[in-house]
Amino acid sequence: MATTAAGAGLLVKMNPAAAQSLAGKQIRIVVPFPAGGPTDIVARPLAQMLGDALKASTLIDNRAGAGGSIGAEAVARSAPDGQTLLLGTVGTQAINAALYPKLPYDPVRDFTPIAVVVLAPVAVVVNPAQPINNLAELVALAKRMPGKLNYGSAGAGTPGHLTGEMFKAAAGIDIQHVPYKGSAPALTDLIGGQIEIMFDPLQSVLSNVQGGRARALALSSKTRSSILPEVPTITESGYDGFETTAWWGVFAPARMPDAITATLADEIEKIVGGDGFRSKLEPLGVLCTVIRGDALAKFQQSELAKWGKAVRDAGVTID
Repeated sequence: MATTAAGAGLLVKMNPAAAQSLAGKQIRIVVPFPAGGPTDIVARPLAQMLGDALKASTLIDNRAGAGGSIGAEAVARSAPDGQTLLLGTVGTQAINAALYPKLPYDPVRDFTPIAVVVLAPVAVVVNPAQPINNLAELVALAKRMPGKLNYGSAGAGTPGHLTGEMFKAAAGIDIQHVPYKGSAPALTDLIGGQIEIMFDPLQSVLSNVQGGRARALALSSKTRSSILPEVPTITESGYDGFETTAWWGVFAPARMPDAITATLADEIEKIVGGDGFRSKLEPLGVLCTVIRGDALAKFQQSELAKWGKAVRDAGVTID
């Protein structure tokens, strides 16, 4: 089910003049990661539906590199006319500020936030051959074998890595992080038995969980996933208040006119609430939701604080 958190600052009717200013134009949506990845999968149906709604053409521009920073910087330096947008992530708009000491953009000052569109929990998964059926058994085994169990992630500073470090601290266990270059090689090693545990956003591991090649112990979201209702949350498993989410949202360059911002947010809210968008994405294990306006500003600030602390506690930086 799609949900909405809308700030009063953007609860306005679509401005016809703003919509007309985009009609017939090309809207470039920068995806700061490679084609075919999770961010690209969110961007493509959104781009098509947004173009149809605004009677504009849309172009997906994959600009990968530096944890999404290359694409984000390109948007930050673009004209604030609604024709260049960023499909930003928890990485580009929250984690990178702490992870990269020389980040070439400010995730708040250099952007106009439009709307978060998708949330995804981080899943804790294990090889099904392991004698681990829940988080309590994982923690018990880790305490019997301190420093001996390995957990993989899609890379240093990713939501999976940082969620793993946060869980280590919450549970008081010593498990070793093995960073990979993406989710696929980490999953290969998990299935092959080279690592025992993996922390990664649910959509990256869902098909392997459903196929029995990996076992999901818990999710980092506040509530259970409708796609895996039998899997408890980390909070339910005894770690009260533990919550992390990967997320994706639309951002524009700073100082974009309010009328264009409101028009884009209104149309995106309609798209994300519609069956067409949800039917493409929710089977992947994500939640289609809209956070906009004042609620989005507060959300981003809380995410900057949460993930910034996680990065500092983990002692990880990338030059």
